[in-house]
Amino acid sequence: MDIVVGAERAAVSGTDVPGTIRFRAGGSAANTARSFAALGGDASFIGALGNDELGGRLIATLRAYGVTVHAVRRRGLSARLVALVSKDGQRSFITDRGVADALPVGAVKDSWLSGIHALHVPAYSLIGGLLANASLDAIGRARGKGALISVDLASARPLLSRGRRAAADLIRSAAPDVLFGNAAEAAALLGPSTLAKLLEFAPVAVVKQGSGGGRVLWAGDRKGEVFESVVATKPIAAVDTTGAGDAFDAGFLHSLIASGYRPGAARNATVLRRAALAGHRAAARTLTAPRKELLT
Repeated sequence: MDIVVGAERAAVSGTDVPGTIRFRAGGSAANTARSFAALGGDASFIGALGNDELGGRLIATLRAYGVTVHAVRRRGLSARLVALVSKDGQRSFITDRGVADALPVGAVKDSWLSGIHALHVPAYSLIGGLLANASLDAIGRARGKGALISVDLASARPLLSRGRRAAADLIRSAAPDVLFGNAAEAAALLGPSTLAKLLEFAPVAVVKQGSGGGRVLWAGDRKGEVFESVVATKPIAAVDTTGAGDAFDAGFLHSLIASGYRPGAARNATVLRRAALAGHRAAARTLTAPRKELLT
């Protein structure tokens, strides 16, 4: 659950300031699944939820969006997150992952991965706990079925919790076909290296730059060959950007799959540019559409 807090002015210790507090269905993977389903795609969510009332509400919300839910209920609390939204729409997170990392390998059924075109994994799911092993196992099985694997760097601080080298090893272990990240996350992973180094982790890399658009990089057929396309977007005066990056991933993947792109296929500049434009449109829809309240 996302608890989205927007203060009308800076908080002052010992007293209160007016603002807004909203309760919404969140979660990086769940956001992407909801956005993918909204685009007309078939989306499934796999994850662990608590045996609390909130877990039931989150499952019902995903299903209401048309997402197939493979939820493993664990004793404990479902994950919740506080998003502190600034005046310019940017957000900072305080996270309580609850039982989200308690998804064991054996709980992910092979039938859940049957017939899929892509498996999307936020880096949160690779960082630790039982969930990391379950995610890597699912990646291996999905790849064996011919599915495209995508990873989103998700958040710089958790990604670098054990240092840059460990973070790099983490992404390499997933060996994604498509790597997503915003500019700050890419910089955190790469340090002083140029964005082209992202192609050491995946043959296609997408760097999201908010209102500044995005950059798509892809490896050519010859060793060391790098191509790049800058894809602009129309700036939106957003009051809350929470979930927009996840929606971008959904739009990009939906377009890429629809184009017939498959792992190992030749990378086409037009196809990748169209996918980035589709990502921008999906993000814009999230930024401009009314947000539903989870609790009323």
